[in-house]
Amino acid sequence: MAHMELNLRERRTIEDMLNAKVPVSEIATEIGRHRSTVYREIRRNAFKDDELSYLNGYYGMVAQRTATQRRARRRKLIRLDALRKHVIERLKDGWTPEQIAGRLGYDGQPSRVSHETIYAYVYSKEGQSDRLARYLPGRRKKRRPRHSRRPRGQVFPPDRSIHQRPEHVKTRDAFGDWEGDLMIFERSTGTMNVASLVERKTRFAVLFRNNDRSSTHFMDALMNVLEPLPQPARTSITFDRGFEFRDWRKLQSGIGTESWFCDPQAPWQKGSVENLNKRARRYLPRDTQLAALSNLDMKAICDRLNGTPRKCLGWRTPKEAFRDEIMKLR
Repeated sequence: MAHMELNLRERRTIEDMLNAKVPVSEIATEIGRHRSTVYREIRRNAFKDDELSYLNGYYGMVAQRTATQRRARRRKLIRLDALRKHVIERLKDGWTPEQIAGRLGYDGQPSRVSHETIYAYVYSKEGQSDRLARYLPGRRKKRRPRHSRRPRGQVFPPDRSIHQRPEHVKTRDAFGDWEGDLMIFERSTGTMNVASLVERKTRFAVLFRNNDRSSTHFMDALMNVLEPLPQPARTSITFDRGFEFRDWRKLQSGIGTESWFCDPQAPWQKGSVENLNKRARRYLPRDTQLAALSNLDMKAICDRLNGTPRKCLGWRTPKEAFRDEIMKLR
């Protein structure tokens, strides 16, 4: 679905509500937009003046003009035939957008565009129909979002490695340490998936639906699920290094839960949740239409998993073991 640009009326509403100190989430609700759209709008189109910093702020009219000018720059490659042909020829010669943009002056082109504009054109509707992305050295059908371009090492730093986990987590002696994963389903069923969590000592399972694979969305949903538990019942979670978990820092600041990460390509290091996924697949095969399942259906699956006696718990059920641990905290 095409993303509709904000209009002047919406921008004026943002300005008025910001002046009235209304939180961004309420502004988003008021104009019927996602809050990240409003945050991005404020970040990109606010007015900044280094000399007269007291004038800095968000003004609806200025924001509208800034957005229009940016769109005009983006449209340059659609409007100017000669420039577009030149850029496409250079792409076919194997030049990168940076090289093309940097050489425009030397190549006698009267108009200039930035490499970002060339990338935007390559991945636009027009560029896609000409299949221009295949000429880029990195050849991707879609452009990777910027935040995923950081090396994985910085996203999951060494001090969060599973090898740094305290001994009591490894031995399952302590209560409140979890493992987390995502169960992925066939693409034809849509973008929904299921988050699976298991408490390591009691094998207590929590499954919840997740609407997409964005990390922010996943971490918000995870915090909503865990927050009602007392703090000692949610001290840490061990994940693999999937991109869905890259916003792990939110857990520490949001609900005080620490995160640990398996080695790359070593999912067996979080064996409890892998085992849970295998059990859950009996009820949630890969072709499940998740959108058709209600929250009650999800709860029924959890109840069944948590109500089955386990040899590793001395034939207690995970539900009984979990309840015993929670009672000890009271």
